[in-house]
Amino acid sequence: MNLRELIDSSPMRGGQWAILIVCTFLNALDGYDVLAMAFTANPVSQEFGLSGTELGFLLSAGLIGMAVGAVGFGPLADVIGRRRTLLIALVVNALGLFLSATAGSMGELLAWRVVTGLGVGGILASATVLVSEYANVRRRGLAISIFTAGYPLGATLGGMAAAWLIANVGWHAVFLLGGILTVVSIVLVALLLPESIDYLAQKPTPANAKRAERIAVRLGHGEGAVLPEPVVDPSEGAGVGAVFAPRYRLNTIMVWITFFIVMFGFYFANSWTPKLVVASGMSEQQGIMAGIMITTGGIIGAVLYGVFTARWPARFVFAGFVALGAVMLCVFILSTDIIWLAFGSALLVGTLMNGAVSGLYTVAPNAYGPRVRSTGVGVALGVGRAGAILAPIIVGAFLDAGWTPTHLYIGVAIIVLFAVFAIIRIKPYVPSDDTRAVGTVDAPEPVIVRGA
Repeated sequence: MNLRELIDSSPMRGGQWAILIVCTFLNALDGYDVLAMAFTANPVSQEFGLSGTELGFLLSAGLIGMAVGAVGFGPLADVIGRRRTLLIALVVNALGLFLSATAGSMGELLAWRVVTGLGVGGILASATVLVSEYANVRRRGLAISIFTAGYPLGATLGGMAAAWLIANVGWHAVFLLGGILTVVSIVLVALLLPESIDYLAQKPTPANAKRAERIAVRLGHGEGAVLPEPVVDPSEGAGVGAVFAPRYRLNTIMVWITFFIVMFGFYFANSWTPKLVVASGMSEQQGIMAGIMITTGGIIGAVLYGVFTARWPARFVFAGFVALGAVMLCVFILSTDIIWLAFGSALLVGTLMNGAVSGLYTVAPNAYGPRVRSTGVGVALGVGRAGAILAPIIVGAFLDAGWTPTHLYIGVAIIVLFAVFAIIRIKPYVPSDDTRAVGTVDAPEPVIVRGA
């Protein structure tokens, strides 16, 4: 039996759980890094004398870097391998964090935040695919959900660490700690993460065949496992343009729409909630608590999504989380005068919106064949980051134009609902009729998430 079939059909083993844990740690670093600038906003503004606009550029710089990094590193991973690309991206990320800790001006910090974001974008593009490929079919949805839960977990724990570091050491230490943790992750990736099976299968050399044998032994499948036959699909091209090949065009458009809208709603809820609920009548402390409830709900939602996808089709669970998330955005903003209901609604907003992000990472890798999978996911992540970047800018503009918090939440909820229609149009990858595995008569079965 080939290694792809063994992984898909066998129970999850220790080596596979180790891969998941390392990748979840990488996603937690993403959560820490994204909020590192938010944690240090006040002391950085005071030290550099920043205006609100200048601070806004700093807050967006990392997200811009992530968008570019995801688009750039995704295609690279399909050429040189997911593991190698991941290590390069981690080095770039660590470099950006260490240099951020040395920044002596707003311009320097802005530049190093972009560099940091480039690395994070590359990390996510490769780690997402590795988690999907090394989980078996039964646990794939759960594995992606655990991976996604790393983000809010990293943000929560990072916030606690940052508060202590800023008070006792200074804001530079927040970035220094991030750099140290990234170096630790480089060691973990080098020691514990294997190369993508589907990538090795597309480059069938004797050396890659031996790598596959070693991977099989590490995962507890013993000797004798072979690489799946490489798939030759005439409808696929190479590079970013491959995701617009006729067979992928509709999927790509629907995946991009879904990523943009879900990330827009997710970052709106996470970034604007404390400010807007205060404008709706809550105290500042209550606004902070509402934000914490959303973050806490995010951890719950990521795990719940995985549990549900083990029982029901992934696409339908994804669509359900998005639809209910839109409803809860409305319930939340309409209940701010009833504190217990508002906090409960905030918890559900975080649960549903972060569960929806899990859906992105589950469905997107499934929409593309192995030759373009990292490219498809990487570019989609870049589009999603564009939604994350635009969310605070667009909402801020409407707020300045006189929109009330209620109008803003209901408006975003309506936008989020449109993602449901895109989700149900995304179809899992199936080899075309003229696709053949090299040297065989019949094409291999596609790697898909159960029920997707």
